Amino acid sequence: MNPDLVIIGAGPAGIFTAVEMIRRGSGQKILLVEKGKAVEDRRCPKAVTGKCMNCKPYCNITTGFSGAGAFSDGKLSLSYEVGGDLPTLIGSKTVQDTISYVDQIYLEFGADTKIEGIGDPEKTRAIRLRAIQAGLKLVDCPIRHMGTERAHDIYLGIEKYLVDHGVEIRFQTECKNLIIEDGVCKGVILMENGMEHEVRAKHTVVATGRRGADWLESLCTEHGIEHKASTVDIGVRVEVRNEVMEDVNDVLYESKLIGYPAPFKNKVRTFCQNPGGYVAQENYDNNLAVVNGHSFKDKKSENTNVAILCSHNFSVPFNQPIAWAQKVGELTNMLGDGHIMVQRFGDILDGKRTWQRELNFSNVRPTLPDAVAGDITAAMPYRAMINIINFIQAVDQVVPGFASSETLLYSPELKFYSNKITMDTNFNTNVRGLHCLGDSSGWTRGLMMSSVMGTLMGRTLAEEG
Repeated sequence: MNPDLVIIGAGPAGIFTAVEMIRRGSGQKILLVEKGKAVEDRRCPKAVTGKCMNCKPYCNITTGFSGAGAFSDGKLSLSYEVGGDLPTLIGSKTVQDTISYVDQIYLEFGADTKIEGIGDPEKTRAIRLRAIQAGLKLVDCPIRHMGTERAHDIYLGIEKYLVDHGVEIRFQTECKNLIIEDGVCKGVILMENGMEHEVRAKHTVVATGRRGADWLESLCTEHGIEHKASTVDIGVRVEVRNEVMEDVNDVLYESKLIGYPAPFKNKVRTFCQNPGGYVAQENYDNNLAVVNGHSFKDKKSENTNVAILCSHNFSVPFNQPIAWAQKVGELTNMLGDGHIMVQRFGDILDGKRTWQRELNFSNVRPTLPDAVAGDITAAMPYRAMINIINFIQAVDQVVPGFASSETLLYSPELKFYSNKITMDTNFNTNVRGLHCLGDSSGWTRGLMMSSVMGTLMGRTLAEEG
């Protein structure tokens, strides 16, 4: 099959490109390539074994139809202010209008009708005041929470919708390279059933998510695809008792706080808050174990977890921020013997490591049972660690108890979306016929904004067809 369009990556950006083309009545042949499995075949054995089994060839949590979306907490941010830099490329009104449109599609496939974070303006004002007094900015954003288990069902419905409408999906198929001739992308080289073969298409969309950001960066270098090194985020996932976060959880569900703590003034922010959630491990292709957080609709823990991420920008002479962040993660994994490490905040301030016996007596019990108690400061760069410590102490003024000595910090939390592809407002790169979408493009962060980018791409391609 030589399709009209080949999409590399079945995450939200790639999925919604195809969904919108179908809804617009496009008769073009679409091939969707995904190196992972179908939603119904994705299972994490940790639920049975109690520990990460380092599945090969790919981690089922991060790879497969919907990307990490089917195994994430499934939060849809309904404001253009949250989710990356796409508004700076195409305008905030276009983004907000498309968010509303995409939100309706998620509802059609079974997303919860309840919107979190809009119920109590007066309490929101009080939280904002405390944030201002602490030198932080509160971004209050309406949230539609699908939940990890329901996100799985929603994306299963979308997968069936695509197949029923003629989209060919090839699972467990890897894209090895692009076919670029005379400055035009003519298709891709796929590895399928152990054999390489070419697929030629009029348009190629690369939407490989954060997991594929470093792969896309290597293609940019090889083929002269214009891009620039942007921000890379490294940090920790913080876990506290629900009682500490009760006010914020009830009023906002997810508190998005941004600060620029002294002395370095790097941007530090909270991300992906999970009330009653669980800390989780994800594995990348190079055996890199990173920490994340999940939140279920019907299954709740006694804790709330949230990422704290410190943004780093590099210029001359260094321009490989993804590789740098990976090295930070690898060093942390080394100290944890291949596991996620966890440390109490009080021990960090006291300059000592955390021991397992100390965790056993704490009010905050880890929801990631195979995390290894240790010293994350032995691997975290000094600048990032100081930023994180000072930010946590500032958040404590907004949420008293957040900087408790028993607060848990898991490491490494890494977000690989530092390679920003140069594109016009129709997502055309300097290579004709090639488009880059979603988190791997560097323009979006998260489910909703990636879905928005895919929807707009689908409209453009449908009109051309």
